[in-house]
Formats: sequence, structure tokens, C-alpha cells
Amino acid sequence: MKGNRFINYLINVIIGLVQLILGLRIILKLFGASVSAPFVEWTYNTSEPLLHPFEGIFPTKVLDGTFVVEFSAIFAFLIYTIIGYFLTSLILGFDRKWNKK
Repeated sequence: MKGNRFINYLINVIIGLVQLILGLRIILKLFGASVSAPFVEWTYNTSEPLLHPFEGIFPTKVLDGTFVVEFSAIFAFLIYTIIGYFLTSLILGFDRKWNKK
């Protein structure tokens, strides 16, 4: 069904954008990017609502005083990926069920 393909495409685009934003945050934090840089500030502000449900689950580790490993962001990245996989699998399952009839 064309509608289901479009929905899967939309889910993949949204999850891909979430992964991109969270991935950027993870990398920028890891390498100690300057918060005063506009791109870094934008990335942190944009990713903040995505991280809100996961805040405080895991501690943030600072290595050598500069490198930050934000485990909550890594966990959020994984959870959003799993949600995207689950949603696309669910739609594919419905698609198979409807195509059998």
C-alpha cells in the first residue's frame, strides 16, 4: 500500500533527524566543543527537548576535564532508534496482513 510506504518513510525521516541531532550532541559533548559557538548552542538547544524524558537516568562522566560522555544522550539515541524500528515493523506487519486479504 502506498500510504504505508509513505508512513514508513515519514517515520524514518523523523527518527533519522532525531538520531542526527542526538549524534551531533554526543560528539560535540565528547570532544568538549565550545558552548559559545552558535552551531554548538543550536545543537544543544534543539536536542534538549529530546533528552528531557531521559535526564538523570545515568550520570554524565567527565574525562580529563574536557571530554564529556553523556550516557543519557546515548541511551536516548538507542531508545529513539528502537521506537523507530518498532513503528516501522508494526506498519509492515499491518501491510502484510492487509495484502493477504
